[in-house]
Amino acid sequence: RKLAPDTRGPILCFVGPPGVGKTSLGQSIARATGRNFIRMSLGGMHDEAELRGHRRTYIGAMPGRIVQEIRKAGTNNPVFMLDELDKVGNDFRGDPTSALLEVLDPAQNFSFQDHYLNVPFDLSRVMFIATANYMGTVPPALRDRMEVIELPGYTRLEKLRIAMKYLVPRQRKENGLKDFQAVWPQEAVQRIIDDYTREAGVRELERQIGTVCRRVAAMIVGGKARSRKINSRFIAEVLGPAKYESELALRTSMPGVVTGLAYTPNGGEIIFIEAAAYPGKGQLTLTGQIGDVMRESAMAALSYVKSIAGKLKIDLEDLAKQDIHVHVPAGGVPKDGPSAGVAMVTALASLLMHKPVRHDVAMTGEITLRGLVLPIGGVKEKVLAARRAGISAVILPARNRKDLVDIPEEISKEMKFHFARTISDVLDIAMDGEAVKHTGKGGKAGKTGKAGKGGSARKKAKASSF
Repeated sequence: RKLAPDTRGPILCFVGPPGVGKTSLGQSIARATGRNFIRMSLGGMHDEAELRGHRRTYIGAMPGRIVQEIRKAGTNNPVFMLDELDKVGNDFRGDPTSALLEVLDPAQNFSFQDHYLNVPFDLSRVMFIATANYMGTVPPALRDRMEVIELPGYTRLEKLRIAMKYLVPRQRKENGLKDFQAVWPQEAVQRIIDDYTREAGVRELERQIGTVCRRVAAMIVGGKARSRKINSRFIAEVLGPAKYESELALRTSMPGVVTGLAYTPNGGEIIFIEAAAYPGKGQLTLTGQIGDVMRESAMAALSYVKSIAGKLKIDLEDLAKQDIHVHVPAGGVPKDGPSAGVAMVTALASLLMHKPVRHDVAMTGEITLRGLVLPIGGVKEKVLAARRAGISAVILPARNRKDLVDIPEEISKEMKFHFARTISDVLDIAMDGEAVKHTGKGGKAGKTGKAGKGGSARKKAKASSF
């Protein structure tokens, strides 16, 4: 900006789960640059006239929201935040995203035409920042005009630091408490993070801290205490028993159950894929609100397992007399995506081989009918979800090794990463080499490694046979 004052800066788009601080970051940019901050939510907007304004021939005509907000700010170079870009709708009244194509294009917005003003208005000096939870619903033409910056979820350590520095002081102030009246040791905040929240952001964490602070305020006003040091017993008394606990060992202690990793608009999540067999005619049943992509993954997984049945010592004649049911629990939540193929194959192989999968391993990746493991997206979000669930090892596609640079250092030190090129690598890792014994080969399992300083892989670990 100093070298070229008249340059048009890029249009930024912050993408991430709720509660990770996208709007707060926009406010910080406005403070740092000394500009006014404007925030406009696009959620649920259907009418294009809300952005472009109405023509003066209509009764009750008024300028569009963009011109109105700039007029309120009193300056033509504010930081303008367009929230919830992924929740814009379209119907017979027009398509607001089409109007945004002109607003968010530096090559066009110097002559933005508002229908009410009916004269070109220069938006080129405005610093536009858009936010979204998920880019899948944003039109490709609009996405192409923005520089997308991903803000994934926080680690446990980052949440602890944010809570101690910002959330606890803010909740004390909002509830009229002095520092000595509600003493928050780090252990108490960590207890809430581990046992009462399971989110990518910190919004629920702040709500739980606020609940505890309100109980302390009520005790002080009621004369029951002058101050209170927050401990685990008091947290359990206020918030009730722990809401989240590790159920991995229980869920994956039997054949046919696998822990997969999924990416959602709310951040990464773990999903359990369960398979069961019973007498039938060789049919495949899929339940759990699985979308079309996951259905195809399950069908491809079964076809691949049948194609290598001889290597896995699976009797195809017996298999033809059985029906297989694949279920993804939490059936009330729609699930779809291209990264469940590896988990589907592993669940079916585990079921038909009668070998349980390691309970401390989660996996993600797509498959082909040739048995190759294809790369996927959202690696950081998925790894953070695995860590929140207490998983110590993750199986990733070999072509996702480059994404380890995004993994925070404290996470990379605590977790082990296995990289698989083929399904046989995945089965060897997931079943502690039982698949190798069945195939009669000492095949190589995927390489393992950890992200070191700066998140990069420290060394290429030697291939290990499981």
